[in-house]
Amino acid sequence: MSIVLIIIGIACALYGMTVMLVGSGSKFFLFWYVLAAAFVAIGWALASGAWSNFPVVARRIIQVGGGLFCAFLIVTQIMVAKEFNDRGEPDLDYLIVLGAQVRPSGLSVALKSRLDAAYDYLIENENTTCIVSGGQGPNEPMTEADAMAGYLIERGLDPDRIIRENQSTNTSENIRNSMSFIDPANDHVAIVTNDYHLFRGMAIARKQGIAHVSGIAAGATPWYLPNNMARESFGLAKDFVLGNL
Repeated sequence: MSIVLIIIGIACALYGMTVMLVGSGSKFFLFWYVLAAAFVAIGWALASGAWSNFPVVARRIIQVGGGLFCAFLIVTQIMVAKEFNDRGEPDLDYLIVLGAQVRPSGLSVALKSRLDAAYDYLIENENTTCIVSGGQGPNEPMTEADAMAGYLIERGLDPDRIIRENQSTNTSENIRNSMSFIDPANDHVAIVTNDYHLFRGMAIARKQGIAHVSGIAAGATPWYLPNNMARESFGLAKDFVLGNL
């Protein structure tokens, strides 16, 4: 068992390194380093016999804490996975496309995926208006909304079908600011974002008062899905504490 835990720890560290090297602007890769350190430390403690020398109270705290953390991850991951295949309702009044990182070289893979999903829907539903939502971060060359609108227009979408919300800095603000363009009590709206992010986006939209909300799930890079899924668990916890859910 100790060897298995140490191997898992090393794998976590190597995975975290691949996430770090992407340079997404997020520091969440540190989660994998912390997880790696925990697995290696427990594995070493078991292998060396140090575990049996720990005070009983300390061992119980580690065991209970680890169990609760695993339960938290399992429950939140099930919640996140529920919306992976959402495709939205036909003939919606609005799409709200949530922003993501814009690099100096162009759209991030995550953002392009969201826009492609929105574009496909908008081509099939000609009466739907698209709200692109996202401000400009310190490491971005322009607002996310402007980059998103530019991409959709380049693909041939009528600019009159696009509304730009270019002030928001997080998911909650994306939706709150976008609500100024819609009738939240009566309009039928879909949140468009990557599959791992959709549950939280829809939950925030409902909390903020959008009565008729569905989701359109965009794909994600499979290799980074574990990182994005884990980050969503912590995102859900943070938004719950902040009262956004």
